[in-house]
Amino acid sequence: MSFQDRKNEIICKVAILAERQPLLSSRLWFHNDIRDNFYYASYLFAAAVNEPDRLPFEPDAAKKTAAAVLLEVLQLQDQNPNSETYGHWPLNLEPSPRQAKPHVLPVELMGSLMAFFAANYKSHFDKYLTAAFDAALTHIYRSNFYRVPMHHFNHHEAKYTAAKLIFGQLFEDAELFEDGRSSLQRTLAHIQKQGMSEYGCLPWFWHWVQAFTCAWQMTDDASVNKTLGEMLDFLWNERAAFYLKGTWAGTHSRGLRHDIPLDGNVLHDYVQFGDFKLPEEMPRTEYAGFLYYAAPETARHTALNRNEPTEVKKTITKPAGADTIKLHSYAYITADFAAGGMWERHEEFDNEQHRWDFTFPLGRQAGINQAYFFHPSGAYSNDDPRHQSGHTEVLYHKNTIMALYPIPEDKPNQIVGVLPKTDWQQEQNVLLGQIGHVYCAVYLMQPYQVELLNDRCTVTSRGSRNGVVMEVMSDTAAARLGLNSFEAFAAEAKRNHPVWSSDESFSVQYTTLEQAKLRISIDRYGNPDKRINERPINFTGYSL
Repeated sequence: MSFQDRKNEIICKVAILAERQPLLSSRLWFHNDIRDNFYYASYLFAAAVNEPDRLPFEPDAAKKTAAAVLLEVLQLQDQNPNSETYGHWPLNLEPSPRQAKPHVLPVELMGSLMAFFAANYKSHFDKYLTAAFDAALTHIYRSNFYRVPMHHFNHHEAKYTAAKLIFGQLFEDAELFEDGRSSLQRTLAHIQKQGMSEYGCLPWFWHWVQAFTCAWQMTDDASVNKTLGEMLDFLWNERAAFYLKGTWAGTHSRGLRHDIPLDGNVLHDYVQFGDFKLPEEMPRTEYAGFLYYAAPETARHTALNRNEPTEVKKTITKPAGADTIKLHSYAYITADFAAGGMWERHEEFDNEQHRWDFTFPLGRQAGINQAYFFHPSGAYSNDDPRHQSGHTEVLYHKNTIMALYPIPEDKPNQIVGVLPKTDWQQEQNVLLGQIGHVYCAVYLMQPYQVELLNDRCTVTSRGSRNGVVMEVMSDTAAARLGLNSFEAFAAEAKRNHPVWSSDESFSVQYTTLEQAKLRISIDRYGNPDKRINERPINFTGYSL
């Protein structure tokens, strides 16, 4: 199946969802987020135009429905030039879309995509939709929402940069277009030198890809297109480094519920790589069915050839007031699983740093595909296992992760584990399970309880000093050690417990099944010491 086939599959699948969605009294499908109305209507309109024979409904009627929703969305724009929110749309439309207050976010992402959609489908618009798009795009251009000084080189500024190029060309504004060119060059130079401070950040990474792919497909200037290609090559190489069959291995600076503990934002990956089945649930449709830039061969080779285990080590520069700090990301990726995280705790937005996990390919088991433990930063709920506190020390070594949790007395003395749903054997202070072709041993310092949910197992363990050691390996790797079945692996794992200490020094020592000697200790002043085979951890060999 080609990338075009996969794009068409997404377009038709979302179009069918849109056609089945009942219209509300507002003549929209959704009130929770205006953008979903625009995305669904775009897909329904495009499918009715391009793929009428593949639709299980009458395409002309569907096209009229899509046009009506698009018209309703466009009419919600603030088109008063004297307004502080000129050119903007509301985000949440409750209780009444016509009374909803404009918000800064929708135009940031939707604006460029509206220009793309109009450029590609305007010949199929009626006069009313043509006029509405022309007016909306003019107000976007005149609003100057994209004229924001560059400081952070984040996903917001990436979208502003793309918008400068798109609207500068669309309205023949040479000054704006040159501003976009300069911003693009500065952004590319920054991330090539400093790395992406928004590491593993979903869905915001896809906003980078969307914005610059949209600009690349729309911009006529050859030199700008070349730089956009360099930007997209960088982004896809970054993506491929942490890719395993639709998943994003390792640490995340931020993530939404549909990406933790289940990789759900997979449509761009599906179009680009296509090495996993398209899931039924598509929480972020956005414009993955419309936009495409062929990833460089280096990225495709990295992503699609995981036969040999690979260690991915990256240094990431984060702003810290007037200074910067260095963070160090680690991932160990095999054909059957990945492990990794960030060596340092960093305070990210809403405590969303996802410090470490084991990741399993999509579709290998029902339910979630990530395994990890954390100390919650606040009240914990089963349906949102994110928001981690900083009371964690970690050690990463290939297929093994160790974590200590020195929890202050004034904090909840509970750590939470999230594990894929399988038949976990519950032994004293160890859980043993098999996920696809992978054997797993999870050791806990303190007693634990397991709750079986529809799509996962949740583990809770109490104690102000607690810890976890998790070692996993494929059945073929286990067989090379003479462990020719899960039962043999489990028996060996039960003989191979870590050694915990919570006296003067809070520590754990563990010898892996492949005989690596790992140790973390925390002295009474809170200073950690981490060693692999008696050697202190260092970050030589880490790259940007």
